[in-house]
Order: sequence, then structure tokens, then C-alpha cells
Amino acid sequence: MGRQAPADKRQRRERGSINADEIIKGAFELAEKVSIDNVSMPVLAKHLDVGVTSIYWYFRKKDDLLNAMTDRAFSKYDSSTPFVEAGNWRESLQNHARQMRETFRNNPILCDLILIRGTLGKQSAQKGMQAVEQAIATLVEAGLTPEDAFNTYAAVSVHIRGWVVLQRIREKNKTAGHVGRDPDIIDSATMPVIAELTRKGHHIGAADEINFEYGLACILDHASQLIEENPTKAPTNAKSRRANRRGRRTAPPTRGR
Repeated sequence: MGRQAPADKRQRRERGSINADEIIKGAFELAEKVSIDNVSMPVLAKHLDVGVTSIYWYFRKKDDLLNAMTDRAFSKYDSSTPFVEAGNWRESLQNHARQMRETFRNNPILCDLILIRGTLGKQSAQKGMQAVEQAIATLVEAGLTPEDAFNTYAAVSVHIRGWVVLQRIREKNKTAGHVGRDPDIIDSATMPVIAELTRKGHHIGAADEINFEYGLACILDHASQLIEENPTKAPTNAKSRRANRRGRRTAPPTRGR
């Protein structure tokens, strides 16, 4: 008579009882627990109660799985960002930038997949670039030249991505027990300006609210100047001018979490 299996051993799901969508969903669940870096095919198989070959049937290597996760994450990101409006370009682009930042800030997996890993499938990449094309066309309609519109949107995008990645790296270092040394190296006797402003909450090279809003305002101010200096721009109606002035007079931001 054959030996019986141990009573505490869980029964695996049958081969073919799982599909690609379930695997991707399980990979996101696992990543929330252990991070993207620590997701592996064997660990994922254990998480899903299937044999590892069931996962390899759909995804031949981890990169294939991560690509599928990135495409799924990109669709969530794309649906959460607002559009830029020509008639109120400054305020709407400002809101667009803030919403993009919050989307990545509140979803570390999204940040790791899209910003840090940065690999998209062809369909998602094209969809993303179509959205960028639309935003640039809207800025041209607002009065920027095509080149200035492209550079303005690119600068906003880099500003957002750089801020989010810096914050993500800081969070990872904090989790690993690495603490910044800024307070230890700032000498009020030889660095009085830096010391005073640091006490007031200002930081150099840090992903904080003050730096984000200041950098964004600089980009938008420069774009406003370019629109005023563009001799080929379409006449701006009074309503649009008032809206853009309101965008310039945005109330000071509240401190980030």
C-alpha cells in the first residue's frame, strides 16, 4: 500500500486551471507584499498554489511577465491622468502634473514598473505617445510653437518622473535602514543660508513639496513667456487670459505626506 501524503501539505491546483490574467493579478498581489525585485516564478507559483510550469506555459521568462504587468499598470496610469485644455492650459497642465505625480507616488509598483524599469509593450507605448501627441497639440493651440510645446511637456514629464524616482529611492533606502546625513553635514557657521532655510523646511536635491512646486512653476512661467513672445500665436480671448492668470496665482501648496 502506497504512502499517504502528509496531512498539512496543500493540494496544488490542476494544470490548466489558471490563465494569464490570474497569473498577472497574482503577480501584482505578490509584488505588493515582497516588491517587484523579489517576484520570481517559483515564489509566484507558490503564491498561486500551482506548479511553476503552469506559469512558464504563459510566460517563458520573468521579463515576459514583467512586460505584461507593465502593460496592465500603464492602462491604470493612463486612465487616471487628466487632459490638458488649450483654453486653460496653465492650470490644466499644472493639475495634470500633480495628478501624474500622485498616481506614481501612491502606487510604488506602478513607479517601479513604468518609471524605474521603463519597458512597455508596443501597444501601450503607442497609446502613451498618442496621449503625449494630444497634449503637445493642445499646447500648440494655446500659443506655443510645436518645438516649444514639445519641450514644455517633456520638461514637465522629466520633472515629475525625476521627483517620483528620487522619492522612491529614498523610501527604499529608508526601508533598508539607510538614513540621509544632511543634518549632520550642515554647519551653520560656514553655511548660514543653507542652515536657516533647511530649518524652515527647504532641502536641496530632495523630492519634497517645495521643490516640486517651485520647479513646476518655473517651467510654466517660461512657457507663458514663450507664448507671449510667439508672433505666430492665435489671439487669446479674455476668458483664457483670466484662466491662465489664475493658474499663475495658485495658492501655496500644502506639505506632502
